[in-house]
Amino acid sequence: MDEPQRFDLVISGGDVIDGTGDDRVRADVGISGDRIAAIGDLSEAQADERIDATGKAVTPGFVDVHTHDDRLLFVDPAMRPKTSQGVTTVVVGNCGVSLAPFTAAGRPKPPLDLIFGLDPVRFPTFAAFIDQVDKQPAAANAIFLVGHQTLRITEVSDLGRTATDAEIDAMRAGVAEAMEAGAAGFSTGLFYPPARAASTDEVARVAEVAGAAGGIYATHLRNEGPDLLKSVEEALEIGRRGDMPILLSHHKASGVENHGMVRQSLPMIREARKTQKVALDVYPYIASSTVLLKERVADSSKVLITWSEPMPEAAGRDLAEMAMEYQIKPEEMVDRLLPAGAIYFSMAEDDVRDVLAFEDAMIGSDGIPHDERPHPRLWGTFPRVLGHYSRDIGLMPLEEAVRRMTGVPADVFGLKDRGYLREGAFADLVIFDPETVIDRANFDTPMEPAGGVDAVMTNGAFVWRSGAATGAKPGRALRRGADLVPKG
Repeated sequence: MDEPQRFDLVISGGDVIDGTGDDRVRADVGISGDRIAAIGDLSEAQADERIDATGKAVTPGFVDVHTHDDRLLFVDPAMRPKTSQGVTTVVVGNCGVSLAPFTAAGRPKPPLDLIFGLDPVRFPTFAAFIDQVDKQPAAANAIFLVGHQTLRITEVSDLGRTATDAEIDAMRAGVAEAMEAGAAGFSTGLFYPPARAASTDEVARVAEVAGAAGGIYATHLRNEGPDLLKSVEEALEIGRRGDMPILLSHHKASGVENHGMVRQSLPMIREARKTQKVALDVYPYIASSTVLLKERVADSSKVLITWSEPMPEAAGRDLAEMAMEYQIKPEEMVDRLLPAGAIYFSMAEDDVRDVLAFEDAMIGSDGIPHDERPHPRLWGTFPRVLGHYSRDIGLMPLEEAVRRMTGVPADVFGLKDRGYLREGAFADLVIFDPETVIDRANFDTPMEPAGGVDAVMTNGAFVWRSGAATGAKPGRALRRGADLVPKG
């Protein structure tokens, strides 16, 4: 008589949504160590623990493709804003802002202060940064991008001009070191002051080093307003020159006069996908968030302050209301608040839905974890897509929503044995209730954990369960080559 199968854990009776977009299937999931060992009828199997998931969805762990969690990995290793909503892997180093390599003295220039804080930890090499993640693991896995702004602030003596050949060579060396250390690619934030003077040629010459190593080019476009289409074309050109995949970050049209422009940019991207590898991500809100900038105030219907160094009491306040209290113009109020961060209401709901509905659009929170009063996307992005946009609005089936959070990013970044729920894959899993999953974070209470998320597992260990972090830190640094093997 055959011995019964034995597992560390069996999740029984759940609706398995595997990340491919296929219909859900009622099945049991057996886990041994850090891997999914079996999927099917495991009613006769033995297990150290058995969880009844009847009526619940069992899916791969979500991949947050656009984060600024570089330092959060160290200061809150439980990664509560992410694990609470089902995220088991984060991509850090976006918008040209990475924690390494950085050795410049003094306070980091905005927007680097979004992740560095007032007393930053400095890593002279990218390898030192990733190695530290190995030594101080978090609850979630991490994929790493090396940032153009970080390199530029370190290597370019005058940020008001394009880099010299020598400075470009220095940045190229920084990218080469990062790729050798295991970075997945190179990111830019050409909208931000430290990078605005960079020419397309400068960026392409630095980016091509990552492309030669098999990396991706992720970009916060130079302009998401009136010059959106030109900026998309610039990104496509950089991708072509570097012969590398492109990831357009948090795609949107910002500013009332530009609403509806995604109806031009999305067909443009669709056409480019016929000859280039082009991906995009989106967050499900009409408000963005970054450092406080005067030029962003002008094109926003409302601005909320997320933090202010000289006026910490401003966190959560409306900029216009504060300006009225002080009897000054909003632009003068900005000067009093700086350095600071803000939330900008500048997008149209129809545009957000159009981008969410675009084929293969991935989900990225773009949350800023060190803000005093952060944008609710930090805690609510993934359940908002699952609950509000998929279930309540009907924008896409639940299986498709899950695919955008799991299988699609796994393919874009070349995740090895992650992003799909199948035998042999790593046990990065989420158990949630499709009928009740929802974001609870809002602009008044932005740090509320999601509803309907029962349990989250990273590499076979529970990191979120019954509404709380477990304290487990099984996350891993995922390196290009060993853990990331892009297709093609």
